[in-house]
Amino acid sequence: MTPSEEEKINLEHEAARLFMRRYEKNTGIPVRHIWHNRPKKPDVSCFIDGERLDLEIAHLYGSEEEAMQILGRPLDPHTSEELHLLKASDPHERLIEALNRILSNKGKKNYKSKRVWLVIRNAHPAWTAEEIQTLQHHIQVPPEHPFEQIWIVGDLSGESGIVQLYP
Repeated sequence: MTPSEEEKINLEHEAARLFMRRYEKNTGIPVRHIWHNRPKKPDVSCFIDGERLDLEIAHLYGSEEEAMQILGRPLDPHTSEELHLLKASDPHERLIEALNRILSNKGKKNYKSKRVWLVIRNAHPAWTAEEIQTLQHHIQVPPEHPFEQIWIVGDLSGESGIVQLYP
């Protein structure tokens, strides 16, 4: 496994654990046992209230350049310039655009699973669960998608909570 693949799996597991802890705390419904899946299945699986549930995990960074910065990647001059230009744009518009892009891309996938929830982990430091909740009416969930529910973890550490985006 490459370091990049290992990092991706670690980020997915961390996001799933944060979501599961917060979901259990908010609902009182037990969430247990997590394992990673192979392609064609959602990223991780767990048990919610004793029933198997698959979770497809996505991370909300804003842009590819911001993802590189947030993940601590070396930034070339072009990336640095792109980040500088992004500072002049409206962060609320960028949040909705980035979130809708994830929903559109993930909504087109097919999974070998009976029950799949999409869990999006917000990694952008300028956005919170509260802000996402206030902008929720601008989110475009595709009419056809494989997800029983769609949730977002409000920040990298999960401290701002989780927001259910669908249904």
